[in-house]
Amino acid sequence: MQPPEETTDAGLAARIVPCLIDLAREVRVRDVRIGLGYTAVMLETGQTGVAYTFRDLARGGCSVFRGIRPLVSRSAADLLPLLQSADVIEAGVGLACANALANRDHDDYLDGDVLDHLGLTDRDRVGMVGHFGPLVGPIQRRAGSLTIFERVDRPSGLLRPQQEAEGALPGCQVALITATSVINRTADRLIEAAVGCREVVLLGASTPLLPKALGNKRVTMLSGVVVVDGEAILRVVSEGGGMRHFGPFIRKVTLRVSIDRPIATRSMK
Repeated sequence: MQPPEETTDAGLAARIVPCLIDLAREVRVRDVRIGLGYTAVMLETGQTGVAYTFRDLARGGCSVFRGIRPLVSRSAADLLPLLQSADVIEAGVGLACANALANRDHDDYLDGDVLDHLGLTDRDRVGMVGHFGPLVGPIQRRAGSLTIFERVDRPSGLLRPQQEAEGALPGCQVALITATSVINRTADRLIEAAVGCREVVLLGASTPLLPKALGNKRVTMLSGVVVVDGEAILRVVSEGGGMRHFGPFIRKVTLRVSIDRPIATRSMK
C-alpha cells in the first residue's frame, strides 16, 4: 500500500483522521464511487458518506485516482488517511470515508435547513464561501447583505473571487463556509478569518459532523447530511448527480457545536 502524499498540514483534515481511526479499523469498505459531482464511500455496515469531487483539478489523464487499489474490501482505516493527501481526488475519497464513519443519526441533530437555526436579521452581513444556490434567495430576504465567494476570475453580481474571502469575512456577522474547503486545505484559514462572526457554519454534503475535530476553532454549527439510503446515493453519484438529486436519500441536519462537550464515539459493531 502506498501512503498518501506527505503534507505539512496540521489543520482540520489532519485532525479528523485520529478522531475516527479506531472506528475505521473495525469496518471494511463495501463500495466506492468517484463521480463527476460527488464521491461516495459505503462501508460494509451500509453506512455511506459523500464528499465533493474537484473534477476540474483532477490529475493523471484518464486515471484520475492514483492512490491505493483496489479500494473495495479494504479496511476503512486504509482509506481514511487519504484525507491528508495533497491530491484533491484522493482527499475527497478520504473525506467521504470519514463522513461514512461520522455522519450517523444522533439525538443532538437539528433537522431542516441551516437557515432555520441561524436567526438572521436585517443587520447581518453574510459571507458565503461557496455558492449554495437554494440559500441565496432566503438569505437575501432575511439578512442585510449577502456576498458569495466562489472560484471566479472577476466579480459578477453577488459573486466575488474566492481570494477575497479572507479579507471580507472579518466584516461579516455570519459566515457560511463550504466543507469542500476541508479537501482543498482552505478551511482553517477561512475559519480563522471569520473569528469575529456571531455564527460560523461549516456547510454542505461534504461536512463531517465531528465537533471534536474542530479543536479550538470557533465554528458554531456543522450543517451536513446523514445518508438514509446508501444504495440510492451510490447510483446518483455514478450517474453524475449531486445535491439536488440526493433529496429523498438523505437527512439534512445541523449540529450546534459546543467545544466543551465532545460527542462520544460509538462502536461500529
